[in-house]
Amino acid sequence: MNQLVPKKMFFTKGVGHHKEQLESFEMALRDAGIAEYNLVSVSSIFPPGCKRISREEGKKSLSPGQVVFWVAARNATNEPNRLIAASIGLAQPADTNHYGYLSEHHPFGETEQKAGEYAEDLAATMLATTLGLEFDSNAAWDEREQVYKSSGKIIRTTNITQSAQGHKDGLWTTVVAAAVLVFDDVNDGQASSGKLEAISEPAS
Repeated sequence: MNQLVPKKMFFTKGVGHHKEQLESFEMALRDAGIAEYNLVSVSSIFPPGCKRISREEGKKSLSPGQVVFWVAARNATNEPNRLIAASIGLAQPADTNHYGYLSEHHPFGETEQKAGEYAEDLAATMLATTLGLEFDSNAAWDEREQVYKSSGKIIRTTNITQSAQGHKDGLWTTVVAAAVLVFDDVNDGQASSGKLEAISEPAS
């Protein structure tokens, strides 16, 4: 039996509004460009040798109705003006034969920047402990980030985050942020060589 290990991954985010909570989630998925798939949540490992690609490139290997695995953060509110966020953090090791970490964070009352930094911190800290790095857990994220990267063992940390305020009229507001796993294209057997240096975000 072949191992089900994704070779590629893309990141996306979205926000939706509707009087029904479920439909606001659907609107957020449409905004993120992934509403047409049957999404199955998985836990948070960035596979060894996995390549980050753009959403547009990743969707070329997917078909409507396909079962697609994702790591997702999701939040919702129907309270007017309440601040919500959903964020995925990523930490990649310098050794591409080693796995990295993804994290999910879905807070209330945090700005997009704060939520993103927190998710990034979570992923980096999990990877750092796996790699045996010594650090002060009480130090600020900026300080620990420098320790992680100067070690030479963690090459990159980043995040993708969607925030929103609750709709002024009390409609449900849902935010999602996601890492979508992509396997080799079974249609032609060719894996994409597309690669990005930073997480691509969908056009607004």
